[in-house]
Amino acid sequence: MSTPIRDVSDTAFWIAYHRALETDRPDALFHDPFAARLAGERGRRISEAMSTSRIVAWTVALRTRIIDDYIATALRSGVDTVLCLGAGLDARPFRLALPPELQWIEADYPHVIDYKEGILREATPACRVERVRIDLADSAERKTLLDRVDALSQGALVLTEGVIPYLSNEEAASLADALRCMRHARLWIVDYLSERAVAFRRRKGVRRSMQNAPFKFAPGDWFAFFRLHGWRVKEIHYYPEEAARYSRPMPLPIPARLMLSASRWWMGEKRLDSFRKFGGYAMLEPE
Repeated sequence: MSTPIRDVSDTAFWIAYHRALETDRPDALFHDPFAARLAGERGRRISEAMSTSRIVAWTVALRTRIIDDYIATALRSGVDTVLCLGAGLDARPFRLALPPELQWIEADYPHVIDYKEGILREATPACRVERVRIDLADSAERKTLLDRVDALSQGALVLTEGVIPYLSNEEAASLADALRCMRHARLWIVDYLSERAVAFRRRKGVRRSMQNAPFKFAPGDWFAFFRLHGWRVKEIHYYPEEAARYSRPMPLPIPARLMLSASRWWMGEKRLDSFRKFGGYAMLEPE
């Protein structure tokens, strides 16, 4: 089975395309006027080729709004630096109302940064933006970056949107430990995936379509994993709960929707709760 996803970097085009689609909705949860240009034709082609795009579109809309709200909360708490690791084609420094003195640092592969700078070269950010070309898997380079950010910040928010699932447990542990060593890292925004969601991603069809960018992170007890590495949940928002809040039901086929509705009568409370909490985004703080 061929796949349009050549590597993890390609997922950034896919996600940007869905931010563009959400922006065009009359009931949009956010507006990203840069997403369509960043996604380009490649983003559209990837989306049309992927069988999971309807669900991805739904999660992108919800996760973007969740993270936007987390950032607003962090800024009210006194955060003066946002460190966006694996920034991809995110345009938050250009589309959010941010204090001009805020330092926003984006880190990603050189080819991603080069492409992004070419698209946004005439755009004006709301705050101070620095882009760092780096392979975050290089622990020495990463330590140099984290040490520098720690030195210039009095309170940093670390954002890893769509990053942790692509790391192995060992790589995620290494990153968590490195961030915990920062004196001024106050908050960390990170993906949450339940064991059930990880198992779904390992189904044959999903695994084949994402064979060049597989999800690797499978810690079992997600909460225990981050506690072990010095981080506890300050706030967490699950997709189904946010979907209910914004009247955005999961885009399931009618038979699946009917089966899910009927299952409430025979499914145990524990299983129902696991479905309600299959995925989302958390804001962590140091223990």
